[in-house]
Amino acid sequence: MRLYRDFTSQAEIDREYDAASSVPESAAIIGRWIETSAAVRDRLACRLGLKYGPTRAEYLDLFPAGPGAPLHLFFHGGYWRRFSARDFSFLAEPLVREGVAVGIVNYALCPEVTIDEIVRQARAATAWAFREARTLGCDPDRLTVSGHSAGGHLVAMLASTDWPGGYDLPADLLKAGLALSGLFDLRPFPWSYLQPSLQLSCDQVLRNSPILELPETSPPLVLAVGAAESAEFRRQSRDYYAARSARGLPSVLLEVEGAHHFSVLDALADPAHPLFARLLRLAREPGTALRDASATASS
Repeated sequence: MRLYRDFTSQAEIDREYDAASSVPESAAIIGRWIETSAAVRDRLACRLGLKYGPTRAEYLDLFPAGPGAPLHLFFHGGYWRRFSARDFSFLAEPLVREGVAVGIVNYALCPEVTIDEIVRQARAATAWAFREARTLGCDPDRLTVSGHSAGGHLVAMLASTDWPGGYDLPADLLKAGLALSGLFDLRPFPWSYLQPSLQLSCDQVLRNSPILELPETSPPLVLAVGAAESAEFRRQSRDYYAARSARGLPSVLLEVEGAHHFSVLDALADPAHPLFARLLRLAREPGTALRDASATASS
């Protein structure tokens, strides 16, 4: 019996989607992220724990970059069940050095909450950031987002949000986004090792699969994935790009040469890497996010 596409067993699905098991050094890389993030919070001015919602988990850490700076929000990965904003402070430093304010967004995790609730929190954080941007010393007209893995999924969900209908906010409040190693079709996960944590129902899968609920309009999205990631991670980005392009939604697809699921995030934080250059251009001048698009980003 087929569970998803041509997969007939959980083991086959897990081999494609268990990114940590596929990269032997993943624990060491994550440990380095956490250590570097603590050092960044010591080095940079930051406003920690700014509340965007009523629960303990609903906060973001802001790293300012001077009056009127563009504001960029980052949503972390961890399959919606792991990590916190504090583990990813390291991503703020190179952007702040270039004059971009960064908010690292925290959210509640499965199984304490559902993916529905995580999406709601991501939208609430973005709406709060837009409303409070001037008070925070930022430019609300240059609000952009990025996210890695499950965070890439949240970027796609933000891009499909009805901001006027749901939040009484401008339809174009989000100017551009970058989804890195994103997950755009949730249908394999009820059959995976993640299901005890995610507890996905069929209706949740359908509501929260961006490829199945494409909007009529969308901000430009850069979809990037490591060339050394699993076939399924690469296919997810390719298929989402194709679906968006067929709908006429502005998009570009990048494969980051030599990068696996964890090193691709290091590339995003490396001022010398083309992927960071793309992110910086997106954050500073969102209207240029898709210009000079190339099929690959060199490692």
